[in-house]
Amino acid sequence: MNQSSSSGFILQGFSDYPDIQIPLFCLFLLIYLLTLQGNVLIIIVIYQTSLFYIPMYFFLCNLAFIDLCASSLSQPKLLSILLRRDNTISFGCCMTQLHCFMTLTCVEFISLTVMAFDRYVAICNPLRYLVVMNRRVCVMLVITCWMFSFTEPISHTVLISHLPFCRSRTIDHFFCDPSILITLSCANTFPIEILTFVLGSLVALPAFVLTVASYTYIISTIIKIHSATGRKKAFSTCTSHLTVVSVFYGTTIITYVRPTSQYSSTSKPFSFLYTALIPLINPFIYTLRNKDIKQRISNKTEIKRSHL
Repeated sequence: MNQSSSSGFILQGFSDYPDIQIPLFCLFLLIYLLTLQGNVLIIIVIYQTSLFYIPMYFFLCNLAFIDLCASSLSQPKLLSILLRRDNTISFGCCMTQLHCFMTLTCVEFISLTVMAFDRYVAICNPLRYLVVMNRRVCVMLVITCWMFSFTEPISHTVLISHLPFCRSRTIDHFFCDPSILITLSCANTFPIEILTFVLGSLVALPAFVLTVASYTYIISTIIKIHSATGRKKAFSTCTSHLTVVSVFYGTTIITYVRPTSQYSSTSKPFSFLYTALIPLINPFIYTLRNKDIKQRISNKTEIKRSHL
């Protein structure tokens, strides 16, 4: 019988390290608070200044919101597990977390691709940049990105929710990871694994190809610039995004590109890197390498000091 739908699941979290639960709680709480602070700061700075009307910063604001959602999806529950040993999660909450996780993964793939296209137009076709990437186009791209990302994993979520979880109720993870949930079922999950591969390929492969194509044209255009100052200035506008893309694709491949049978508790540190550390480092990558954002943050700091 499938009793998980009525009794829910048990998240093991990092129970492999019982002696350091409190230190882990303090560390993960610090990471979560810094993530919230960094991404909220970027959203506020961009939204309250003229940067919000520049396409690149509009998309960056959307990326910061994605990172906020991604970190808040699993971090609060993980902190609760570490501090209060509250490791139970209802079936409905688990399926909701599962769907939101796949949605946010999908939306980040597409958003980073859109940002790569934005850099391509800005560098390779600068005279038509504001015409091609006008306000209406930017808003429609973001809305379409979220709508597609929300609907694309629905079939996958529905199929997993109907699996009989009769092997165990214990999820050896800190959130409802689809790869772990599949291994708990006593039914034939091969069709779902094939669907996972197909749906993942429909999003990740086109995103990867378009991103690589965009940067191929960008690099070829930058090389043709005669002035060293011009080349440096052009390349500096996309180094932050290129760094974020490299980190995102790298951790995704390390964490999830493997057979389900090989997905074990050793994947938890990599999953934490993907779900918690990437949302933390993204704001720092953009603020440390972006003069406009650093200048706006500095201006806001000086204004607050003047009012004290």
